[in-house]
Amino acid sequence: MAPAADVYIQATDTDPDIQAQAVVEEAHRKVLEALAALTGSEPAAETGTGFAVQLRDLLTATDQTLYAAASGAAETRLLVRALRAAADTIGRHADSLTAATDGGEPSGAVRVLEGMLTVHVGMERAVLLPALAALPGVDLSALVGDFTTVLEGGRLEDPEIVDVREIPHGQRHPRIFTRFARLAAEESFVLVNNHDPKPLRREFEATHPGRFTWEYVESGPERWQVRITRVG
Repeated sequence: MAPAADVYIQATDTDPDIQAQAVVEEAHRKVLEALAALTGSEPAAETGTGFAVQLRDLLTATDQTLYAAASGAAETRLLVRALRAAADTIGRHADSLTAATDGGEPSGAVRVLEGMLTVHVGMERAVLLPALAALPGVDLSALVGDFTTVLEGGRLEDPEIVDVREIPHGQRHPRIFTRFARLAAEESFVLVNNHDPKPLRREFEATHPGRFTWEYVESGPERWQVRITRVG
């Protein structure tokens, strides 16, 4: 008999995936509220700066966890590419936002950013999160736990060696791509596998073209080790 903590009704508030999605949606809500505050009657200049920092933290946490896990799957690769491009544009708009209002009226910059951000988080809520929940090998609850850690300024465990030999095949690539997403420029990790990971290299070339190096440290016959480095 399953432990009580593992018993839930799918697609209800007791479902761990639904609970995980609610955590991300709450983070979205807070950022949108912070943006709305820029159109208040007496917004301070630092309010815009504070919002930009809050938004950047959200974008970083999302990229290093949710996008990273989804970027390694064929089903969600193009979606993540589009979301990352949109996130870069949103981040640039937020960084340049210094004056939120003019005479108590919402500025054009705030209105544009609000529209962009609303569409963006809507895509994450309606498309990305359900797709992640459906991907083989993805534990959405654990992934959102990492998301919360990064969002709150914490650091995730970043092993220098990622040994996937004992991990089921369907769960390997999401873990590897998530680890790569947390590398700083010129940082690396060593992947250990029980076969030549050529399919993984093709996925890296499709999702991170020109942004990584691939160096064989050991090439079989029973163990392969590859050093994967993020290019600055």
